[in-house]
Amino acid sequence: MAVNPPRNGRRIGAVRKRSQVLNPKTGKYVKRDTVTGKFLNVKQDGTKFKGVRTEK
Repeated sequence: MAVNPPRNGRRIGAVRKRSQVLNPKTGKYVKRDTVTGKFLNVKQDGTKFKGVRTEK
């Protein structure tokens, strides 16, 4: 997972072992676990997850 330092609370680097893909039917991004391939979360507002790699 990404590291949040105590001084400013911002993420350093990307979230590891996660990726996101756009669902073409709903137009929303879905977060996935790259190890198991399971879908974890759906972004309801249609924007990308911050700090998560996007699959092609």
